[in-house]
Amino acid sequence: MTRDTTRDMIRDPYDGPSLKRLFNPQSIAIVGVSSRETSFGARFVANLYAFTGRLYLINPKRAELYGRPCYPSLADLPEAPDCVVIATDLKTVEPIFEDCVAVGAGGAVVIASGFAETGDAETAAIQTRLAARAAETGVRLNGPNTIGFVHYESRAAATFLSDLRFERCWEQPREARRIGFISQSGALGLAFSQAAQRGVYFSAVLTCGNSADVNLADCISYLTCDPDTAVISCLLEGMPHPRQIETAVRNATAAGKPVLLYKMAKGQEGARAAASHTGNLAGSQDAYRTMVERAGGIYVDSYEELHELSAFFAKVGPPVADGTVVIATSGGAAIMAADAAEVSGVPLPQPNAEVAATLAARIPEFGSARNPCDVTAQVINDMESLEVCIRAVMSQPEYNSVIVPHVLAYETSLPRIALMNEIAGQSGKPIIVPWLTAWLEGPGALEIEEARHLVLTRSMDVCFKAIALWTDWHARRDRPQGGGRVSDPAAAALVAPKLVGPARTLTEREAKEALAAYGVPVVGEEVARTAEEARAIAERLAMPLVVKIDSPDLPHKTEVGGIALDLRTPDAVAQAFARMMETVAAAAPSARIDGVLLQPMVPRGVEIVVGATVDAAFGPLVVVGLGGVLVELLQDSVAAPAPVTVQEAHDMLRRLRGNAILDGFRDLPEVDVPALAAVIARVSEFAADHRGHVAELDVNPLICRGADILAVDALIVTHDPAAAEAGPTMVEPA
Repeated sequence: MTRDTTRDMIRDPYDGPSLKRLFNPQSIAIVGVSSRETSFGARFVANLYAFTGRLYLINPKRAELYGRPCYPSLADLPEAPDCVVIATDLKTVEPIFEDCVAVGAGGAVVIASGFAETGDAETAAIQTRLAARAAETGVRLNGPNTIGFVHYESRAAATFLSDLRFERCWEQPREARRIGFISQSGALGLAFSQAAQRGVYFSAVLTCGNSADVNLADCISYLTCDPDTAVISCLLEGMPHPRQIETAVRNATAAGKPVLLYKMAKGQEGARAAASHTGNLAGSQDAYRTMVERAGGIYVDSYEELHELSAFFAKVGPPVADGTVVIATSGGAAIMAADAAEVSGVPLPQPNAEVAATLAARIPEFGSARNPCDVTAQVINDMESLEVCIRAVMSQPEYNSVIVPHVLAYETSLPRIALMNEIAGQSGKPIIVPWLTAWLEGPGALEIEEARHLVLTRSMDVCFKAIALWTDWHARRDRPQGGGRVSDPAAAALVAPKLVGPARTLTEREAKEALAAYGVPVVGEEVARTAEEARAIAERLAMPLVVKIDSPDLPHKTEVGGIALDLRTPDAVAQAFARMMETVAAAAPSARIDGVLLQPMVPRGVEIVVGATVDAAFGPLVVVGLGGVLVELLQDSVAAPAPVTVQEAHDMLRRLRGNAILDGFRDLPEVDVPALAAVIARVSEFAADHRGHVAELDVNPLICRGADILAVDALIVTHDPAAAEAGPTMVEPA
C-alpha cells in the first residue's frame, strides 16, 4: 500500500493551557488605536474599559489616547503582552504578527478581513503564511476575519462590537456563568451572548473567523480546561479537518463537560455521480452528527435549540432516574406534555401508592392525580397545595425532574417561582418550566432563568427533548468504552496488492474475495463462460440458483437485465445464460463480459446496504442503510467516519428511521443486531485500511436472517494512484 502522507499533516487540537494567554489574558495590547472614536481600535479600547488586567495602546504618533499612554511599538512595552489585538488593515497584519513573535506574545487577534474567504490567491497566501508562522512559533493566532472574544471573569471584552452590555453577564456570581460559547461566525457568536439580557450567563464567548490557526476544536480544548466553564456550546459552519472536533469533544466528555454543537450549511455539497449507492447516500452532515455523538457530544438540530439546550445543561446535574413527572395547572398543558413525552421517548412513570394518595388528597375531583398530573387552577389560590404536590413527586425515585408548565405570565406568579426554586434546590432535582404564554418576556421569565434550580424552555417539545438528551448523554458517558478491531490485521497486506494499479471497478467476484479476507460473510459462486458450462455447474449445485452477469463495467446489474433469480433446473440456468447475454449486449454493447456467476438463492431476509465512500474532509465514511433495489428511493441511511467499533455500528443501526424492521416484521425474522454490527465494523476497517486506494465500496444487499448474515453482491471502485496520493485528509479517532 502507498502511504497516505496527507494524514501526517493533521494535528491534534491545541491543549487548553497553551491558549490561556490568548483567551484569558492578564495583559492586552491593541495595535491600530487612533483618535477616531469609530475606528476598530478605539472600539476595542471602549469595550475593555473594565478589563481587570493591563491594557496597552500602540500608536507611534501619539503620546496618549483615551486617557491612556501610547507606546510606539510592541517592543517598547514593559512586558510581553499575553494577547495582541491587531486592529489594522490586511497589508500590515503580517509584519505586526512578526512583532508579536519577536516580543514573545501569547497570541494575536486579527480582525482584518479579505484573506482566504475572498478566494483571492494573493491574500489567501498571506493567511497561509500567517498560519505557518503561528504553528512554527507557538504564538497563537485568532482569525483573521474575527470579531474577537469575551472572557467574562477578567472582563476582557476583546471585540469591536458596541452596545452589548457585557456588564450584565460579568456582574453575576461566578457560579452563574457556566456556558462557554464558540462560533465561527462572529456576529452570531456575540448575538448568542445577548442571552445574558434574559438571564443566561456565560464564562466566555470565543469566535474563530477564518481559523487560520486556532479553530473551533482548539477552542473546545481551551474551554475543557477552563474552570469557569461547565457546558461548551458550539456554532459550526464547517472545517477542512473536522475529525479534530472528535478528539476535542471526546476529551471534554471525559472531563465531564457536555459539548453541544449545531452545524449550519446542511445541504449536500458537491453532488456527484457515483458508481455505488453509497456514494449517493453519504452526507457530511450526517457524518458530523455521528462523529460528535460517538465522541460523547450532543448534536443539536437548530440555532434556537442550541440556545435553550445550552441553558438547560448549564443548570442540571446528573439525572437520578430516566423518568419525569408533570404537575400542570392546565389540563391542556398536561395533554401537550403527554404528547411531547411520547415523541421524545421520555418515560412518565405513574405515582407510587404513597405519592398518589398525597396527590389525591390535594387535587379536586375534576383534576387528575395521574402523570401528567392536572392539579387544576385552584392551586393558584392555594400555594400550600402546590407545594405539597411538588414535594410529594420529588420524593419518588423514578423521577429525575418535575415539569411545571407556565401557562400565563403575571406578577403574582413570582412567589410561586421562588418557592419552586427552593424546593428544587432542597431535592437536588431540577424543576423544568415550559414557558407556554406568548408573552415571551412577561413577568416571571427572567426570574425563572436566573433561578439556579429552575430551567425555562420556550416550548413543550424542547422541554422533553432536553430531558431525553440529558439522560442519554449521561448514559453514553457512563457506558464502557472500547471495542477494538474485529478483523484480522494481516488482511490489509493480503488485500492491498489487489487494489493497486489504475483506477478501475472490481468485478463482484473480486470485491467479495477482498471483503471475505476481512471476515465479511459472502455468498459462494462459480463462474460459467458458456451456456453448457452453466448447465454443467448447475447439475452439481443445490437449487434454486441465481445467475448474474460477471462484468467490471456493469456495477448495477438489474438495470441491464444482468440478474436472473430463483432458477430451479439446469435447463432454466442455461436458458437464463443465453437470454442474459443477448439482453446485456443490447443494453451495454461496449461492456466487457467475463461470463456469469452462479450463486445459491439466499432465503428472503432483511436487506441492508453497507458501504464506504471518500469525503474530501472526513476521508473514508462508512454508510449503513436499508438496502435492496429501493435503497436510493428510501434514503434511510447513516454515515460515520471510518473505522467504527461494533458498538458504534450498533448505534448507527438504531438511528435508521426503519430500524424496527431489525426486530422482526411480519414474516421476516428478527436480526441478530450485534452480529450485523460486527460485519459493519469489518467493512469500515476495510475502508479505513485502504483509504488510499478505495474510492467507493458497496455491499448491497447484505441479507440478514437472525444470525445468518450474507453479502450477496459487492462493488469496489479503486482510486487513480495520483488521486490517492493527494487524497483526503483525516485523523484517527482518539
